[in-house]
Amino acid sequence: MNFLAHLFLSGNEPDVMVGNFIGDFVRGRNLVEQFGPGIARGIELHWEIDRFTDRHPTVKESKSRLWPKYRHYSSVIVDVYYDHFLASLWKNFSEEPLEAFASGAYQVVADRDDILPERVKHMLPYMMHGNWLLNYARVEGIHRALSGMSRRTTFESKMEESVVDLKAHYSEFESEFKSFIPELQAFAKGWLHQKPS
Repeated sequence: MNFLAHLFLSGNEPDVMVGNFIGDFVRGRNLVEQFGPGIARGIELHWEIDRFTDRHPTVKESKSRLWPKYRHYSSVIVDVYYDHFLASLWKNFSEEPLEAFASGAYQVVADRDDILPERVKHMLPYMMHGNWLLNYARVEGIHRALSGMSRRTTFESKMEESVVDLKAHYSEFESEFKSFIPELQAFAKGWLHQKPS
């Protein structure tokens, strides 16, 4: 899952949201010593969400549709597709408008600037200025996100072309997302319940 889903699955706990947001930018152990218990809990949740997602048969089905062209970048692309569906179907998941959720999430992360990894500090102003979380709801926003990611890859990824595949198989990807997201929500909620702060 991508940024929006990780924030959404954090249970409205600010420290968990920050940790879940930065999880891809953190390596190593001693998380509590580095970040404090709440943010460490969010980082661990991020990693568990990624493991659950990568192993799920429905997600594998989505990735298999892209594998012949994009190979190992298929996982990244599907994560972004699923954030698109979460954003575009947001009213099905939250009573809070997406614009308000996004604004609040940016502020929560920006308020923890002192602990953010350097790559996050560099990225966050661009994310806020372009309102990525809100713009994920539009196919054009997804295209911008994937094109930006493609420019940052070491090898040729062709991710900038993947919106064509989204449009061609939109109903299939949407159906797979709708099947998967309730299970992911239940998993994240259960994990947070089992690992209280």
